Amino acid sequence: MAALLPEAGRPQTSARPGPVEKELHATLEGKAVAMTRLVQRVIPREGTHIQHRVALTDGAESLQQQLVSHLPAYTLVLDSIHATESLWDTATVLLGETHPHRTAWVRSSLEPVLAGQMEAVITALEAEAHDPACTAPQRQAVQRTIGYYRRNRPYMRYDEYLAQGWPMGTGVIAGACGPLVKDRMEQSGMRWTKAGAQAVLDLRAVRINGHWDRSWPFHRQQQHQRLYHNATPVPEQAECHLLEWAA
Repeated sequence: MAALLPEAGRPQTSARPGPVEKELHATLEGKAVAMTRLVQRVIPREGTHIQHRVALTDGAESLQQQLVSHLPAYTLVLDSIHATESLWDTATVLLGETHPHRTAWVRSSLEPVLAGQMEAVITALEAEAHDPACTAPQRQAVQRTIGYYRRNRPYMRYDEYLAQGWPMGTGVIAGACGPLVKDRMEQSGMRWTKAGAQAVLDLRAVRINGHWDRSWPFHRQQQHQRLYHNATPVPEQAECHLLEWAA
C-alpha cells in the first residue's frame, strides 16, 4: 500500500532488489514479432531451476492474447500500477482532483483489490454507478473501470501474487521507454524512416545493454564473411566509435 499510495510525511519503504540481467529491445514490427523474439530469449533461460513463470501486462487485450499464444505456461499478471490508476481516474471523476477525501476513497478500494476481493470492489463500483446523484459522464467513467476490472479479473489475484513474492508492477519496463526510445528518437526536429529508426533502436539497445564491445566485432566478422567468405581483421576503431556515438 505504501508503494502504490505514497503519502506526504509517510516513511519511504525499504529499497527493493533491482532487476537481474535486464535487457532492453525495441521493434517496429508489431506485437507478434516482439513476442516471437521474446520466446527466443526465454528458451535459453529455461530449466528445472525455474520455479515460477510470470508475465506482466498493462491490460491491453491484444498483448495478453499474444502472451497466452506464445507463452502458454506463464501466469499473466495485470500491472498493479495500471489497476491503481483506474481507481484514481474514477475517484477524480466522482469527487474531483482536489477533493480532500480522494486519496481515502482510492485507499478504501485499493485495499480489497490487493486482498484479491475483486467481486466486492466491482459490486461497490456498480453501486456508485447506480447512485441517483451520479451524472451521465460519471456513470460512464465508473462503468469503464468496471469493464476493465471484469475483463482483467483473472489476472488480478494480487493476494496470491504477494504470497508468492511475484513482481506486480511494470515500472522497470515502462521506464525503459525513455532511455531506449524517447531520449534518442524524439529529439527536436527529428524525422525517421521505419528502417532508419529500427537501425538506431537496435544500436541503442546494444549500447544500453552493455553488449557493444562484444557485438561490434561480431557484426564486422559476419558482414565480412557475407561479402568475402573469409575472416575479418580487427574492426576499425573510428567506425566503431562513430556508430556508438550515433546510438
